[in-house]
Amino acid sequence: MKAQTSSKVINAALGKEPADLLFVNARLVNVFTRSIEQTSVAVADGLIAGFGPRKARKVVDLKGRFLLPGLIDAHIHIESTLAGPASFGRAAAACGTTAVVADPHEIANVLGAKGLDYMLEAAKGSLADIFYMLPSCVPATNMESSGACLGAEDLEPYFDHPRVLGLAEVMNFPGVLAGDRDLLAKIAAAKKRGKRVDGHSPLLRGKELDAYIAAGMESDHECVLADEAKEKLEKGMFIMIREGTAARNLADLLPIVTPQNACRCAFCSDDRHPYTLLDDGHMDSIVRKAVSLGLDPATAIAMASYNTACHFGLYRRGAVAPGYIADLVVAEDIFNLRADAVYKNGLLVAQNGRALARPEVSSPVTPPLSINVAPESIDFSIPAGSNKARIIELVPGQVMTGHSIKTVPVADGLAHCDAAHDIAKLAVIERHRATGCMGKGFVQGFGLKKGAIAASIAHDSHNIIVAGMDDASMQTAAQEVIQLKGGMAVALGQNVLAGLALPIAGLMSEEPLEEIRSRLDTLIKEAGNLGCSADDPFMALSFLALPVIPSLKLTDKGLVDVEKFGFVELFV
Repeated sequence: MKAQTSSKVINAALGKEPADLLFVNARLVNVFTRSIEQTSVAVADGLIAGFGPRKARKVVDLKGRFLLPGLIDAHIHIESTLAGPASFGRAAAACGTTAVVADPHEIANVLGAKGLDYMLEAAKGSLADIFYMLPSCVPATNMESSGACLGAEDLEPYFDHPRVLGLAEVMNFPGVLAGDRDLLAKIAAAKKRGKRVDGHSPLLRGKELDAYIAAGMESDHECVLADEAKEKLEKGMFIMIREGTAARNLADLLPIVTPQNACRCAFCSDDRHPYTLLDDGHMDSIVRKAVSLGLDPATAIAMASYNTACHFGLYRRGAVAPGYIADLVVAEDIFNLRADAVYKNGLLVAQNGRALARPEVSSPVTPPLSINVAPESIDFSIPAGSNKARIIELVPGQVMTGHSIKTVPVADGLAHCDAAHDIAKLAVIERHRATGCMGKGFVQGFGLKKGAIAASIAHDSHNIIVAGMDDASMQTAAQEVIQLKGGMAVALGQNVLAGLALPIAGLMSEEPLEEIRSRLDTLIKEAGNLGCSADDPFMALSFLALPVIPSLKLTDKGLVDVEKFGFVELFV
């Protein structure tokens, strides 16, 4: 996917023939020198031809506005936006993002290779260029039922795809340190082709970090402490400072960035939920916040463009210079960056925060149905082992949970919810192979007084997860998710109050992001009408089945004490 310089570009650079486009009176953000330069910029055949006065077929007078390279996200899970690649690309491009490096970890855990095929094909219809790192951990653990398994031999053919840049976040660092053969084979397959390998090692330090890096890891986006990031920088890792919807690390990590090491740092979003993407923006919002915290604007823009392009070998991207792809952003103010206009390959694709162009979308591969449930296995009753139960406790604003033992009501041999003490039932239903596996437990912190909420998004294996105050409502919500072929639902008794269809692996929709967001807002509002007090109950719900984040989680196989890394009984 390299940009080829044509004779037309050379002649336009020499002034022998007109450029296609000439920006005049531009204040150019030079990411090489970290300076601002008053100049004109010529574009021909989708590439930057050169600087200075010359003839052009079209002239755009920027009247002193800034011209900067299109922004690049170093690491994102597109699935977190609930939008398919084409819909996501339109929203991202409107914010000035012209390329992303995505990890299709979520869809791969549902559909395996078929999920990768879908994402690669669907990326052809995106306004923002989408590149991929291959998911390294499918399944993520053996404590839940995943929809697929991708070994080294399964990933091997994909490394040669032009949109594949390497191996994504190797989160199983204990496996790396233990010399897991299949994991090391995946790393070796990437290295053999000169591809990148992304790390994922929160709080890993000392000798263990040395061994992890020695095994081939080159970057990390999971740093939460400044001294942790500093140690990783000193040991040669490329640091991606994350500022997403669920995880925000920018304020804590920005102090490590210096003029000497800024070239070894970049920005990433990791996850971007629909309302964040539409209300706050994408990479532009990270640049704004970094600048507000004191970072030089030209350095912030370089960290959101050129640094990422260099790290991943994205040829002639991330800068405004002769021969570089003409992915450009026009902005009034780089201290409060917002895209007035966005150009992709020299063509105007977005203006004033709205995408203009509709890409030519080749019909993507239709993903196979991903909801396969045994209806007779769905039973939300919980036989009481005692009246003392382990309770998962929500922690506001965190994916971590608490773990307590509390009294639950018992009647007729069954354990029940307790609205007075904010204790709801929680269930996880296996949805990939109709095995009938179903985990049951209790959760505190949603604030539900009645009804139920359900979704087919439950990290990392994405089984159906349901929280509610009565079995009938939970049954209705779960059945609606199944009927939608994946999605989210709010129910009260026999009535569905709101729903959002996510037919792409039960994770995404190709509807416009604005429509997805509108339906999500309705879901959250209806959940609030049932008493739910969580800011985004569906985001909170989605992490309650993730058995690698402390401290107590529920999978379709049962209740997991993450700190002991094993299953525990519900009743004490």
